[in-house]
Amino acid sequence: MWLLQVADQLPRATKDPATLAAAGKWMSAADLVYLIHKSQQDAEADMQQYGVTVETSRDLHDAALGGMTFSHLPPIRLSCLRGLVVPEYTRPCLHADCKEAGCEGNRLYIISTSPLVMRIKLPHHKNARKWGQAVIAFDLPLALAEVVHSYLGAPRRALLDYHLLIGDSCPYVFMDMHGRGFADAVLTVYWQKWMVSHGGVPLNPSMCRQVFVEERQSNNTVAGPSNQGAVMGHNVQQWLRWYDMQYYPRLAQNAVDSMDTWRTAMLQSHTTAAPDLTLSAAPHSLHVIVSDSECECEESEYESCNSETVSLAGSDILIDLD
Repeated sequence: MWLLQVADQLPRATKDPATLAAAGKWMSAADLVYLIHKSQQDAEADMQQYGVTVETSRDLHDAALGGMTFSHLPPIRLSCLRGLVVPEYTRPCLHADCKEAGCEGNRLYIISTSPLVMRIKLPHHKNARKWGQAVIAFDLPLALAEVVHSYLGAPRRALLDYHLLIGDSCPYVFMDMHGRGFADAVLTVYWQKWMVSHGGVPLNPSMCRQVFVEERQSNNTVAGPSNQGAVMGHNVQQWLRWYDMQYYPRLAQNAVDSMDTWRTAMLQSHTTAAPDLTLSAAPHSLHVIVSDSECECEESEYESCNSETVSLAGSDILIDLD
């Protein structure tokens, strides 16, 4: 069962959800999806009302980061997000171990603007050699693409102008409060502060995988990725994996597409008992609990995704969780 395999990938010392909730370090999947959804709505509304400022630009940056980390996409390893470069980056691949001539690295692409199509390609991932150097690639859901595309324009330039010296730049899509790409521990604390400032709890971002798995394994699970509908036997599946070179890339897109059903169901289920997620009046003064020892940070800035194959309604999909 793929969910059991994913659960085995989670830190063995991780506490159960009830214990984490009692310690104020857990949110349900529905609450987390709603928090991210609300942050995107608020960021877009503030941008329209107040225009491009450092504050509204940072809010839109955070909304895009939140949507990439959870809700719109299968939980992707954080190093994939931290190492994601912007479409206009033209210099050599930033992956430390890359030896491929002309490699463009783990990158976000703008395929077209009318209609808007944005694509992520991850040539550097944990199973690249095992999969015959197959690239993980998928198009972003439109709702997420709109937020990310809006951020990549004037708001991102406003942040670069504010944080960096003239002539300096940052190749990464997401940046810390100094205009640099996120280090692993910095992203953990940054995410926790953002969560608390939006009425959530100081959840470690690496725990998003556990939140997702917990909902999928619960008795009250909603429509979305599941074990039901698997039709391929082991031999056929193995044949596809080894001889169909587009097997994994194709499943990556199927995985992203299936998440839209799950996200919609999460938002619908949340409306029956929505918690108060109003923005704190002084978000930067809040005390933040740094990640516990049992919740590991990312080991390397460019360590990439591991994946498990699951199925939905008869079609295999790929969930990136490690």
